[in-house]
Amino acid sequence: MFMAMQFPGNKSPRRAQDYPLLSIALAVLVLLMLLGLEDAVAAPQFPAVPDRAYAKATLDLTTAQDADVVKGQWRYHDARIIEVPFRAADADGQPTGHKVRTNTLEPLAGGADFDDSQWPVIAANGIDQRRGNGLVSFNWYRIRLTVPARVGNFDPTGATLVFETELDDYAEVWVDGELPRVKAQSGGSVIKGWNAPNRLIIGRNVQPGQQIQLAIFGINGPISAPPTNFIYIRHARLEFHASKDRGPLALPAHEVNIDVLRKDERIHAIVPANAKLFKLAEGFQFTEGPVWVHDNSPSRGHLLFSDPNANLIYKYQPDVALTVFRRNAGYAGRDIGEYRQPGSNGLTLDRQGRLTINEHGNRRVIRLDKDGGSTVLADRFDGKRLNSPNDLVYHSSGAIYFTDPFFGLPRLDADPRKELPFQGVYRAHKGKVLLLTKELKGPNGIAFSPDEKFLYVGNWDDQHKVVMRYPVNDDGTLGKGRLFFDMTDAKGEDAIDGVKVDQAGNVYVSGPGGLWILSPDGDHLGTILTPFHAHNFAWGDADGKTLYLCARSRLYRMRLHIAGVRP
Repeated sequence: MFMAMQFPGNKSPRRAQDYPLLSIALAVLVLLMLLGLEDAVAAPQFPAVPDRAYAKATLDLTTAQDADVVKGQWRYHDARIIEVPFRAADADGQPTGHKVRTNTLEPLAGGADFDDSQWPVIAANGIDQRRGNGLVSFNWYRIRLTVPARVGNFDPTGATLVFETELDDYAEVWVDGELPRVKAQSGGSVIKGWNAPNRLIIGRNVQPGQQIQLAIFGINGPISAPPTNFIYIRHARLEFHASKDRGPLALPAHEVNIDVLRKDERIHAIVPANAKLFKLAEGFQFTEGPVWVHDNSPSRGHLLFSDPNANLIYKYQPDVALTVFRRNAGYAGRDIGEYRQPGSNGLTLDRQGRLTINEHGNRRVIRLDKDGGSTVLADRFDGKRLNSPNDLVYHSSGAIYFTDPFFGLPRLDADPRKELPFQGVYRAHKGKVLLLTKELKGPNGIAFSPDEKFLYVGNWDDQHKVVMRYPVNDDGTLGKGRLFFDMTDAKGEDAIDGVKVDQAGNVYVSGPGGLWILSPDGDHLGTILTPFHAHNFAWGDADGKTLYLCARSRLYRMRLHIAGVRP
């Protein structure tokens, strides 16, 4: 911490103690830093890729023996240039101008869930064979790795994984469907240089059994002077490093790939033509329930979000820091080891800016008061304990509406702790908890229309993936619900999770395969496809047009054209 310093005009380094006032200032600074680091997770900085010399174990993925350790199987496919329709640049440089023809590649195989099952399998010791057709040519290599229980004498639990490959001539490396990039980047996920190795971290705090999908895009080059040779992999190594950082990591906002399925022209008024997605942090167990909080200034604020698996609430200050906001955020009982998701889930604010929390393990809804205490808003209905409150939203009347599935219970619907025979949607106000409906098996995301005339509720049920819309009566109860949108037959393993609404009344739904955007009339306008599935989201920043996405182990953000409805 106290380093030798070279001052202008000095020929020899001076020590801090040679400057008493500076020494005192540095000491105070260090003390303040130490005091402030108790709940600090990570400042937003790119961590250096560990040096190969410090690896605890290394696997050569060009050998069958080492590839078998991670159950890896190489697959290969040529890529080709195809002509497609597009739009020219408009006055703002965006692709909304007149119609043009341009080129793209086929297949676009970087996605983690890309189906390569029909691709030819190539032997690990054969990836150095020349492939492609020479001259201007491209190809794909894909391999899915499974973290083993042991690599020799090394236990990889919590390790950092580094992948290094060298292609003849250029390579881009996708990890779990992401191709991270920042301005002036050289190497890592993108091209390092001619016949230069790509070296990048592909996993942090990994666990045995965890799978990592790599997709390596090969390019013959130099492109401007097409060579008569071909593409091949010179080497592919997987390194296991002991990790000092076992928790989440904040990163400088950097762009990752995003696709937008545009089903209706109205989507262009919501999602920019050249939409950008930025990764902000990673390494969480599972992210959920975000809410944006203003920091006594319209231009400043922070995001709070849950990790119910880790029993924590995090605070993310854009481009500043990621810290732990609240520990034991949902439960602290002796049997906590039985719970998969004991922590908090949905978060929101009341009209006074007080944080309101759905606690899974404690099976209740609480509000944090200004004096540091807390108030239980709901924990029972009809004398019986709630299941595990999931998502929540305030009405302008001050009433809190929340969903209560069984997802937070250790054995779900079969858990002996479960006291209610159904899963409900409730209204809590002035100490009274009212059951509004119990018709859904897995009531999850919940949101009001901008005028509060309707309440939207999503259903997490693999057999009935629907969003329901209920009219809100004058007394706060709900009228008969109707089917707003049915996603049951849509491709994707997930059902309905988070639900939010923008100021134009469009409904945003975490549904199968991505973030669905529905019009106020229930038309499917489009779907935002992120590398990791976004389970919940919240509008943030000063104008409310930045959508923060909690996507499993990641935190992303993207800008939209329309502001969202916020607490």
